[in-house]
Amino acid sequence: MKYLTNLALLLSLGGCVTLSGDYDVSAKDASGKAQGYTIATQGRGIYTARNALCSAYPGAVVTIVDSHSGKELGSESPYRCR
Repeated sequence: MKYLTNLALLLSLGGCVTLSGDYDVSAKDASGKAQGYTIATQGRGIYTARNALCSAYPGAVVTIVDSHSGKELGSESPYRCR
């Protein structure tokens, strides 16, 4: 029972992670050609921007880049739209 309680606690902590910062979200097709435009967003807004680009460009690859450092957000990018 103790192990089950610890496992439940660890799993619940995973949902508490929040993103902060400024990001640029953009999409490219399979050949690398830019699709549409770049969306500037903050924090968790990356998911809304990513979903909007995926709706507009199914099959695109979405990249999320920190607008200050220029580094790609490794935990969420690149993302292949379905």
